[in-house]
Amino acid sequence: MYDNTCKFLAETFSSDFATWLLGKPVPLTKLSPSELSLEPIRADALILLESEEHVLHIEFQTEPDATMPYRMADYRLRAFRRFPNKQMKQVVVYLTPTKSRFVHQTVFEIPGTRHEFGVVRLWEQPTQPFLDSPGLLPLAVLTQTLDKTQTLKQVAVQADSIQDKQVQSNVVASAAILAGLSLERSFINQVLRKEIMKQSVIYQDIIDEGRLEGHREGRLEESQSLILRQLNRRVGELPFELRSQLARLSLEQTEALAEALLDFAEQSDLVEWLERQ
Repeated sequence: MYDNTCKFLAETFSSDFATWLLGKPVPLTKLSPSELSLEPIRADALILLESEEHVLHIEFQTEPDATMPYRMADYRLRAFRRFPNKQMKQVVVYLTPTKSRFVHQTVFEIPGTRHEFGVVRLWEQPTQPFLDSPGLLPLAVLTQTLDKTQTLKQVAVQADSIQDKQVQSNVVASAAILAGLSLERSFINQVLRKEIMKQSVIYQDIIDEGRLEGHREGRLEESQSLILRQLNRRVGELPFELRSQLARLSLEQTEALAEALLDFAEQSDLVEWLERQ
């Protein structure tokens, strides 16, 4: 949820993010990760924006990540292969305070290779610049403010002054989501008007995603229950260990097992199938 919200903000308010991270309001457009031949792993957290001269790569993180230096080097080489003449700025933005040493890592280094990238620990950033830009406003509560409750009230006041109702709705909904990292939901709902949020694209996406996830979970439970009954009849009562492995299967794996089990004659067939997953 937080990844998707930050990604939405960066892509919707790219000029505000360019001003913050590049130092100038460069017009940026969305760059698809597939253009860099990136594996799907972590693609949901990957934000790529480009202009004629720049590629801006942003990673928002709520938790420290020991693999980040390698990933940043990997993305940099892929971008260079695709855009050898463009400048690339890479920034990891950590959202929540931590004492982990990983949030201070700015270099990937192995013998013969060294790559540097930027890191922003949001809780160390001054608050005022975030209150001055609509696209950065939802991040303000996570900055170096001494009073997060007062800052959220300032966010609400600034959001009320946004003339475009769709923009206003998107900013308020994003602020409500990200404020949940540091404030109680009851207080957030008191300060930020829910009727404004409901018109937001990101709010609707989250609602739809929740409904879809609930539907998928329901389908998964039904599929696992049916398959367990079929397996018990076909190969005998399953031991606890096998039942536990079945419970960890995804919906796609469970549906695949529904077809595979037609060829099972004994429990060893199920064990072999699970080992291949």
